[in-house]
Amino acid sequence: MSEADSKIEIESITSPHRTERVDRVKYMAMREALLPVLPNTAPGITVAEAKAELLKRLSEEVFPGGAKAGWWLKAVQLDLEAKGLIARGSTKPVRLYRCDG
Repeated sequence: MSEADSKIEIESITSPHRTERVDRVKYMAMREALLPVLPNTAPGITVAEAKAELLKRLSEEVFPGGAKAGWWLKAVQLDLEAKGLIARGSTKPVRLYRCDG
C-alpha cells in the first residue's frame, strides 16, 4: 500500500470545511467497531457506553490493549457525524445513534 493509500481524509462536524488525513487502517478498524454498537434510534447510547462495547470488537493488532482508542473514537465519531451517518441525541451527556443517511 502506498503512503497515499495508507491515509484517509476525514471531516469534523465541529470544524466545517476542514479535513485531516489520518491512518486508513486505524480509521476503518474504529469505524467497523463503532457502527454496529450504535442503536438505530435516538436518544442512542453515551460515548462511554459505545467505547465500552467497541473495545470488545477492536483489533488487538491495530489497537493493542485499546491504545489510543479514545482519540480514534472521537475522530471517527466527528467524521461520521459530518457525513450524516451518525447523530447526537438531544440529551446530556452526548448520546450517539446511527442515521439512515
